Amino acid sequence: MDVPYDLTSYVRVLKLASTPSWEEFSRVALIAGAGIVIVGLIGFAIFVMMNFVPGSTPA
Repeated sequence: MDVPYDLTSYVRVLKLASTPSWEEFSRVALIAGAGIVIVGLIGFAIFVMMNFVPGSTPA
């Protein structure tokens, strides 16, 4: 492990990185939130269906 080489590569990456604009941030947040809601709805639908299956016990 070459520490000076690793540090220079990290500094180079940080110089290339930039802060996202408000529009880009809000779009990413909206898509991530929609994904969380969709996964939650799928989980809730599975939970509701398992309540109607005879012999199954909800977690």
